[in-house]
Amino acid sequence: NYLIKQCDMGPRYPGSEGHNEFSNYLKKFLNKQKGDTLIIYNHDIKHPYKDKDITLTNFLYRFNKNVDNRMMLMAHWDTREIADKDKNPENHDKPILGANDGASGTAVLMVLSEIISNNQLNNIGIDLLFIDGEDMGKSGDIENFCIGTTKFCEVLPNPIPNYAICLDMVGDKELTLPIESNSYRQAPRLVYDIWRLATELGFSQFKMEMGPSIIDDHYVFYNQTGIPSIDIIDFRYPNKETNYWHTLEDTPDKCSAEILEAVGTVLINYLHR
Repeated sequence: NYLIKQCDMGPRYPGSEGHNEFSNYLKKFLNKQKGDTLIIYNHDIKHPYKDKDITLTNFLYRFNKNVDNRMMLMAHWDTREIADKDKNPENHDKPILGANDGASGTAVLMVLSEIISNNQLNNIGIDLLFIDGEDMGKSGDIENFCIGTTKFCEVLPNPIPNYAICLDMVGDKELTLPIESNSYRQAPRLVYDIWRLATELGFSQFKMEMGPSIIDDHYVFYNQTGIPSIDIIDFRYPNKETNYWHTLEDTPDKCSAEILEAVGTVLINYLHR
């Protein structure tokens, strides 16, 4: 329902009406939960490719904000302004809906915020980071991806997390989650613990096999802070023969509530254990 709610607002790239609408919605949603602190960071930047100013908004929601033993879960909530991988070249300048690439990870974090609010963990701190400006770069232009994470690293508050887990593209009906290679290099023990737990819980989507290296928010966050960070991501959307990633086909009908539940269940079990 939270994935569909986001998509009902339309594309949510920075500067769009949908972006502003969901930003206001998320603020109200988080203020209803039972965390200690909601910090909203507004970052005014120049659009990387257009002559205009835009504002990126990062939301940091903290549980047990004074506890040093912390875990951060993060997902980007912005969507892509250009469908540059669409099969139809006429669609390349159109914005995508971002059901999987944007709304899926955000939906999981929203539900986790509700679960944690109603099942407080007293001996660990949890940070939920809803990150903006992840998907602004053009293909091959690495510097203009993950802008929101770069800006967040400049204002990262204490106490800082011991680890970070990034969720991206986790709603695909055909979800397959190999181990992302950068994640294994950055935090091998965390990767092993989560994938082993997923196997123990019976979620076969988590594969004990090495996948490709992906430059994502977890990679930038680790490089700028040194905090071990991993990515839970299925980059093949939906499979190696067909691609919905960065196309107008990234719509809610390609996603699954049961898949989102699988990912969220693994994470909440990990936090409680």
